[in-house]
Amino acid sequence: MDIIYLSNADLALAFSLIILLGIFTYRMNLGNTRQLFVAALRNFLQLLLLGYVLNFVFDSHNIWFIGFISLIMLLVAGWEINLRQKYRLKRNLGFKIGVLALFISSFTLTWLALQFIVVPEPWYHPQYAIPLLGMLLGNTMNGISLGMDKLNHLIYQQRFMIEQRLMLGEESCDVVRQIRNDAIRTGMIPILNSMAIAGIVSLPGLMTGQILSGTAPAEAVKYQILIFYMISSGTGFGIIFAVWQISKNMFDHRQRLLIEQLKIC
Repeated sequence: MDIIYLSNADLALAFSLIILLGIFTYRMNLGNTRQLFVAALRNFLQLLLLGYVLNFVFDSHNIWFIGFISLIMLLVAGWEINLRQKYRLKRNLGFKIGVLALFISSFTLTWLALQFIVVPEPWYHPQYAIPLLGMLLGNTMNGISLGMDKLNHLIYQQRFMIEQRLMLGEESCDVVRQIRNDAIRTGMIPILNSMAIAGIVSLPGLMTGQILSGTAPAEAVKYQILIFYMISSGTGFGIIFAVWQISKNMFDHRQRLLIEQLKIC
């Protein structure tokens, strides 16, 4: 079967659904109508630009240009993580921790997949490297963001109880252990839910895209399983690293809670 190409009219028809949703959110005074249209506009412009950029990247096979694109993706993902926090760490510490967590999880796992599992030639082939990294960054970003937000919120909410336990002689690592575990569990909920219902309730995006482009379903399923396992492990490792780093930075060497590290945004 030939690929069915979408026209501008097809995209306009899809956008009309966003307009309809915007009307409902405005009439219901939900307060997010502007955010909805801004997000839709950003989505259109970013993906349109990405299409032209990837055409150039796929043709060039330049490792330095691929590295530059990957760095931009990493920094933007880290910035988005920091922006989503209600209780944000001062001095852009949340941004730094988010970027480092994403690098340790997403970049490391993408490199391992390209070196030992998918093995394109060359290993940094943009047709494989950019999509794999993009999927990992997008999903691990959501998990890390949720985990960090939950941790910061619980620490701020329970700050008086934490200080009381510290005054009674408990170690900071013991005081925040349950809070830390709750934050990690919260961050992993989306990917665990997605992995559990894939193939029964939902058809994952990568597999759907490959099937629509003509790839055999059996082969598309293999790639989707690979992506799910990479996203799950990357999200888990990224959240654990980010949560541990924040927990460490919320106390000084004298075991005192540094609540002033958090600011309400």
